[in-house]
Amino acid sequence: MPTADLADHEDRLREAPVIWLTTVNSSGQPQSSPVWFVWDGSSFLIYSRRDSPKVPNIRRNPRVSLNLDSDGEGGAIVTIEGEAKIDEGAPPANEVPAYVEKYIDRIRRLGAEPEPFGKMYSIPIKVTPSRSRVWS
Repeated sequence: MPTADLADHEDRLREAPVIWLTTVNSSGQPQSSPVWFVWDGSSFLIYSRRDSPKVPNIRRNPRVSLNLDSDGEGGAIVTIEGEAKIDEGAPPANEVPAYVEKYIDRIRRLGAEPEPFGKMYSIPIKVTPSRSRVWS
């Protein structure tokens, strides 16, 4: 369930093309990566390549953070803490209408179509927020 702070930023959470996902590697070093995502009002769905370091990082330590960039003026920074899981039951990216609709132009700019993209980014990650902070 989103916090009041997240509810105030619903449009950005649905429309922002990139959110920063931070996981922790085996030596304890935080690793931040820009990722594409879909927010459904209660959780984030992210797809990753199988060979990405974020996958074993999450399997080892599911505590993650997500961060939206500022509004360009240093305000409206949204940070989210939560738990990630590799969601083996989730459909591939190309079968999630909200994901395809949000990213179809970007997928095509990469020279791909949704189905091959879904095979390349085949690991679904679900992040459920537990805490959020917003700097206005």
